[in-house]
Amino acid sequence: MPFSASSSGRLLTAAMTSNPSCDICVVGTGPAGLAAALALARMGLRVAAIGPGSDARDTRTAALFAGSVTLLENLGLGPACHKIGQPIYAIRVLDDMGGLLRAPEVTFTAAEVGLERFGFNLPNVALVAALRARAGEIDSLEMIEGSVTQVRVLENAAEVLLSGGRTLHARLIIGADGRRSLCRTAAAIAVRTWDYEQSALACTFTHRRPHNGISTEFHRRTGPLTTVPSPGLSSSLVWVERPETAAQLAGLDEGAFRKTLEERLQGLLGDISDIGPRAVFPLTGLSAEVAGRNRVALVGEAVHVIPPIGAQGLNLGLRDAACIADCVADAAAIGGDIGAPGVLHAYDRMRRPDISARIWSIDLLNRSLLTHAAPVQALRGLGLHLLKSVGPVRRLAIREGLHPSLISPRLMQPAGSGAGST
Repeated sequence: MPFSASSSGRLLTAAMTSNPSCDICVVGTGPAGLAAALALARMGLRVAAIGPGSDARDTRTAALFAGSVTLLENLGLGPACHKIGQPIYAIRVLDDMGGLLRAPEVTFTAAEVGLERFGFNLPNVALVAALRARAGEIDSLEMIEGSVTQVRVLENAAEVLLSGGRTLHARLIIGADGRRSLCRTAAAIAVRTWDYEQSALACTFTHRRPHNGISTEFHRRTGPLTTVPSPGLSSSLVWVERPETAAQLAGLDEGAFRKTLEERLQGLLGDISDIGPRAVFPLTGLSAEVAGRNRVALVGEAVHVIPPIGAQGLNLGLRDAACIADCVADAAAIGGDIGAPGVLHAYDRMRRPDISARIWSIDLLNRSLLTHAAPVQALRGLGLHLLKSVGPVRRLAIREGLHPSLISPRLMQPAGSGAGST
């Protein structure tokens, strides 16, 4: 029986499956999808990546940690990261809960775990542009601007129908098409979703005082307020509030918003100016039951959605890209079927512990801020005391926050340690 994301369409024939249009079709050209396409095409596999053109209106940034930066370096984007990104040297956590007992300020530095930096904060538009430019240098990677109307999968192949009428046939589909994934539906992969009574306001702004490459997270009763350093005297803001409050903040004139933000930051960055466009989005969660099935491997928000806390979302998606590249490379090395059930099962085994741990930890942290129960707040404060004063606990938390110790895909290992050539 075929699986389909649409009720119409034709079945694959033997002629189609014996000579597919490409080896792999990547649906979705956000950062995670483009990274997956590059990682797979560098093996010499024929890859087609389908998605809309770049959105110049996207003002978001992405804080990429060491493993993600290593992945981009191994894909040939090291110079771009250094050119367009702001290094992050430290992460500071401040208690702004307003309780009688205030938890201690905790600052984690890259130097204490032997790193020059935790990573880089990069504008999404610039990151996508750099990935696209690198894609244009690889002969086996075809970039297709457009949308997918239907995905059909059978036992030995898959079919992707484009809005312009073109049809592609492939042995493996990479579903990087977001939380409403057409690919996930076609593969009959169920999801669990949930909502938070919170929304996040995101924007960029400039300020008088230097950030010194330090990302700061204020823990507040409505959720965290985080500033992430950007080049020069500028920072990115992710401010989590109750939905009605976030909407009100977004509707303030610039002067009123600037005054309110300066108060919330408690003078941390001095006078604020040049506030960029403000966007508000609801906080939700999503977890797919498996990361791959029926010739479809899911990456990015097609397989997991978590609140924008701790800068884990895109880093998690880039680990998806690196892990599916490992699984496909292992199958190709022995002449196996790169879209076979065993390959997708291996991919799910690689990703499940990491995805589950990140979803659980971010959810727990977020909910611990929202509850007013004294025992919960006492435990949260105790945790911060341990992180501040116990060196081994601090260093373990830093390393696991940057990259899970049990996950080490080859493309996230430094060049010369098994990452392979580009």
